[in-house]
Amino acid sequence: MMISQKRLRATLSRSLATVCLLLFSSVALTQVTEYPPKSLITSREEIKAEFDSVPCKNSDRQKAVKALFEKMGAKPEEVTVEKVKGVENVVVRKASSDASAEKIVIGAHYDKTPDGCGAIDNWTGVVTVAHVYRAVKDLPLKKNVVFVAFGEEEKGLVGSSAMTGAISKEQAAEYCAMINIDSLGLGIPQALDNVSSKELIDFTAALAQKMNCPFAHTRVEGASSDSASFIKKKIPAVTIHALNNDWRKILHSSNDNPSRINHESVYAGYRLSLELLLRVDEAGCQSFRDEKGRDEKGKDQKGGEGKEKK
Repeated sequence: MMISQKRLRATLSRSLATVCLLLFSSVALTQVTEYPPKSLITSREEIKAEFDSVPCKNSDRQKAVKALFEKMGAKPEEVTVEKVKGVENVVVRKASSDASAEKIVIGAHYDKTPDGCGAIDNWTGVVTVAHVYRAVKDLPLKKNVVFVAFGEEEKGLVGSSAMTGAISKEQAAEYCAMINIDSLGLGIPQALDNVSSKELIDFTAALAQKMNCPFAHTRVEGASSDSASFIKKKIPAVTIHALNNDWRKILHSSNDNPSRINHESVYAGYRLSLELLLRVDEAGCQSFRDEKGRDEKGKDQKGGEGKEKK
């Protein structure tokens, strides 16, 4: 997560220390549907095992990302490194049977700051995105899905800005939503409201409620994340994190190491992210557009007022 050191203030909408005790009951993460099959859903133990070894050097992380996607079932040729304006993003694309289908992007940055191991910020995000890929890679989704690990987020959203910069205004209309995972592992899943679209925040919150999964809203002044690059392009986006009140002591410091990770927190973020991707895949993309997007889009396909956003 890119954070301005001049303004580090978060307002949490609830006491995470209390709520987290309720989050991981046996029924808390019951799936809304039986899709995908339970056999495709990663277990708590598998998520925990991913952090037995975390690449702590930036020079090792891109290679580790590629290896992780291949471990999740991607063929080596499907894991591509897209270099744009000097920055390298690791991308895996899952095509819909409909060549003209809209796109969903789900991503997390793989780089880290010089201090610490970058286990929470943001290897937790990379692990989550890779395991979501594992669950859906063989499912017949309605939309095209782009799985991406962004480079150089910590230097100013460089990787995501490069990706969105290559998207024309006309092409942006093909993008349904962007789901960004940044820094799980400390508390309950939350939306980073200041870099997320209201419609997608509301959609995620309603989904979390159906899953009996506690969900909060946070505004962190001076913080940004890769969702901001997509919002700037008028593509709907949401950043999901799971920080708690101790995050200032951990992120961007020597304390950001695997021993600090609450694996149940990562698992909760993974399950919510997986269900969110599936629900967005089923939804009409117009529902995620804001008022400005509706004005630009005009009438929707049914002849009523459009609802496009982000």
